[in-house]
Amino acid sequence: MRTVAVIQARTGSTRLPGKVLLPLLDEPVLVHVVRRVSRAKLLDVVVVATTTRPGDDPIESLARQHGWPLVRGSENDLLDRYLVAARKHGAGRVVRVTSDCPLIDPTLIDGVVAALGDSGADYASNTLAPRTYPRGLDVEAFTMAALERAASDDTDPASREHATPYIYGNPAKFRLVAVRSAVDLSEHRWTLDTPEDLALITRIYDALGSDRFAWTEALALLEANSDWVRLNRHVVQK
Repeated sequence: MRTVAVIQARTGSTRLPGKVLLPLLDEPVLVHVVRRVSRAKLLDVVVVATTTRPGDDPIESLARQHGWPLVRGSENDLLDRYLVAARKHGAGRVVRVTSDCPLIDPTLIDGVVAALGDSGADYASNTLAPRTYPRGLDVEAFTMAALERAASDDTDPASREHATPYIYGNPAKFRLVAVRSAVDLSEHRWTLDTPEDLALITRIYDALGSDRFAWTEALALLEANSDWVRLNRHVVQK
């Protein structure tokens, strides 16, 4: 079964405009995200999915520069954008990753994909409540059949804008599997939404010197520098 990772990316963030193109170690955030996702062993292809807005032309240019597969689709109907990407690349399973997660970890991606396959479920994730992993390590994996059904049955624009709520919000229709850490680390915020988040992530990247680190190395670094966590502690979780 062909497993396709789709990384959603756009430049239209309100709190931190153009965040996926901001530099980390002199390269755009999105470059690091794609590299880290691509190191997962259970993926067949990694696709960047952006919008048709002219403002997202730089994402297409970056994809061409690096030779990444790219699709462009609806800005607001993210569910349809995922469907377009999955169909184009012959997916049997789809992995959802967001481009504002530069600490995303390939071993966690493999763990969620394995949980989906081993369980025979329709959907697996490390974000199902109660979440135990830091925000910013979010991985969702689901079958193509589940994606097709959601795209057909979900008529709520607000739900479609976030791609997967119809699936994980209907446990009577879809079999869900949660992937959890042995230790609750959900108080950590490693996603990139604000300047404060960027300050923390930049410190992590600068200290580790490349994007070839495990999420556990980032955790150990923060445990050794507990004051860094306060950089974005006040940011409201979403």
